Amino acid sequence: MDILPARTVGELQAAEGLFDGPVRADWAERFLSAAGHVMLIAYVDGVPAGMVSGIEMTHPDKGTEMCLYELSVDEAHRRRGIGRALTEALAAEAGARGCYGLWVGVDTDNEAALATYRAAGARDEGVFRMLGRPLP
Repeated sequence: MDILPARTVGELQAAEGLFDGPVRADWAERFLSAAGHVMLIAYVDGVPAGMVSGIEMTHPDKGTEMCLYELSVDEAHRRRGIGRALTEALAAEAGARGCYGLWVGVDTDNEAALATYRAAGARDEGVFRMLGRPLP
């Protein structure tokens, strides 16, 4: 397995099966060109098998941390350590960028995700509730 940073829209389009929907070229370009955005793709025998995205967030009194935005492993490649390896690779990238920590929001009933993040060194920091507000 090789884990490489995605640098082109074409790389994201080639890994489209790892995303929830089609990769839009304009959105992919915006993601890739934004400072603080990270997209890593795991390749098995040259084929995209998993991806993780992260976004740096900086606050004046806290410094910079990395949010693990999304993790996906192709169903045929699950339970082989790819998710853990991607999470660890993002954590290493965050450390190299000077981030003080990495965090991820996880549904409390998503046992596979919880096991993956724990295997990569994450610990439960307590109850978390996420609220959203759609914008027009």
